[in-house]
Amino acid sequence: MSTNEAQARFTKEMQKDYTILIPNMAPLHFELLRALFNAYGYHVELLRSDGQAVIDAGLKYVHNDTCYPALLAIGQLMHALESGEYDLAHTAVMITQTGGGCRASNYIHLLRKALKKAGLERIPVISLNLSGLEKGSAFKLTLPILKEAVALLSYADMLMILGNQVRPYEVNPGDADQLIHQWIQRLSEQIVAGHPTKFDQLRQTLSEISTSFANIPVQRTPKVRVGVVGEVYAKFSPLANNHLEEFLRSQDCEVMLPGLMGFLMFKVDNRLEDIKLYGGSRAKALLVRFLIKYLSNIESVFLDSIRVTRQFSVPASYMQIKEMVRGVIGYGSKMGEGWFLTGEMLELISHGYENIVCCQPFGCLPNHIVGKGMIRKIKAKNPIANIVPIDYDPGATRVNQENRIKLMLAVARERLEAAYPAPAAEA
Repeated sequence: MSTNEAQARFTKEMQKDYTILIPNMAPLHFELLRALFNAYGYHVELLRSDGQAVIDAGLKYVHNDTCYPALLAIGQLMHALESGEYDLAHTAVMITQTGGGCRASNYIHLLRKALKKAGLERIPVISLNLSGLEKGSAFKLTLPILKEAVALLSYADMLMILGNQVRPYEVNPGDADQLIHQWIQRLSEQIVAGHPTKFDQLRQTLSEISTSFANIPVQRTPKVRVGVVGEVYAKFSPLANNHLEEFLRSQDCEVMLPGLMGFLMFKVDNRLEDIKLYGGSRAKALLVRFLIKYLSNIESVFLDSIRVTRQFSVPASYMQIKEMVRGVIGYGSKMGEGWFLTGEMLELISHGYENIVCCQPFGCLPNHIVGKGMIRKIKAKNPIANIVPIDYDPGATRVNQENRIKLMLAVARERLEAAYPAPAAEA
């Protein structure tokens, strides 16, 4: 290990006075994770920079053929480091690292290369991963942190899903956004280091969130309902998808983004599928089954909390989605978002969101297979499916992307008008 590389490690002494910068993927989810890390004594700042300046910073330090999410995440970090807003002698950066066959496994190496190019190799780099990578860092994902993180992800999923189901029908525009802000503040304040959320508390909080959204005055009118799926960064990040949710709402649509919890369960369940297909230790299989059961229990509480108000569309469970893809795509297809992306499209269609935008970084081979590559098969199974795949990369223009989406929405509006014809004008 070189001296520079050793100095670039995040040490325990740095925890007191270092600011850790993290790129923003899913705004609600990452805001709660930021609060969690801060509750455990770290000083984490969630970057909210946006626009062409971030893309230009990414293109400056990352090859333009590299995965678009990597370019944006690194661009956001480098843009912040060069902004003059931070004391670089007391700043660290954090980035996710997936492991496996995804290009995301190389994000951290690309980031270190970018830092070296900028003469900032002294900046410590923290890898956020569950694969045992980059073990030298003093930043640790302990069991209490992981348990609390899972609870917070379920809260963020609830806020996102119910907010999207209420926002288009509000009697008082802005009620849902104000409620989300209040819940983010409340949830952030109730995090106590070393005391992760218990199941009873989880059930109570999720029920309170659901009830609070059910109490928002709404006027339900027929609207085009659009589901959003795709590569996880392109799907959730407004920076990556050119503020897709905002655009769809501006077109008078109800938007549905499936939550992160299902994707987390998919990543855990993949370990079990590997053992079934290729063999593996019995101890590892028992551990994975325990984790799936734990996550399924949280998911069950989550779905029951939505169901009890009888006002909202309740997503399918992970196991129901897994059953939906049986005979459509194999469970061994697990690179990127794997068969789960196909499953999310099938699940959305079954819940009345047959109009779907599939977001994918240009050149992301797994997502071109399980996303765009499965559209024909999905349409053969569900003729009402109205799916448009959208590629995102530095060279793709926002106007072109939105025009393609508008063509999909034109078909959706024709179907909506046929299902809900306007009343005849009086003579």
